[in-house]
Amino acid sequence: MDGRRRCPHLQSFRSGGWRFMRVWVDADSCPRPVREIVERAAKRESIPLIYTANRPIPMEENELFSMVVTESKDQSADLYIVDNVRGDDLVITRDIPLADQLVEKDIAVLNDRGVLYTRENIKERLSVRNFMYELREYGGGVERHSAFGPKEKQAFANAFDRQLRIMLK
Repeated sequence: MDGRRRCPHLQSFRSGGWRFMRVWVDADSCPRPVREIVERAAKRESIPLIYTANRPIPMEENELFSMVVTESKDQSADLYIVDNVRGDDLVITRDIPLADQLVEKDIAVLNDRGVLYTRENIKERLSVRNFMYELREYGGGVERHSAFGPKEKQAFANAFDRQLRIMLK
């Protein structure tokens, strides 16, 4: 060993060179406590963090953090993520259709409640989401999300930390 410290987010050598893990946040509807957890971890592990939204989202100033503001058209932030994400990246989103697209590309995806979307669970989640959407369209009084409280914050923090540990090995 030459004494240099290996960057913790360095993942693997590919034909294009060293690849670095990045964390993407679909920030349009991401709760502030989730953003705070992700920012702390990104600083601790020196992982680039990319917020994507169709409007500026408040974030801490840090050289590792960036904000991509897309057009205000529907799904423009989602499309930006899909087009720019890489296999070593982790995406945080509550948008199930976006998660479905990313899982199909073998991207790790967590929602803001700590659920890891996989090939085994994403299609069921998408079906339930579509069914609930149809119920709302026809006047069904379906509750969307419960409030984001301490229990949800802890569940996300635990799942996010667990996924980071797996991806940083």
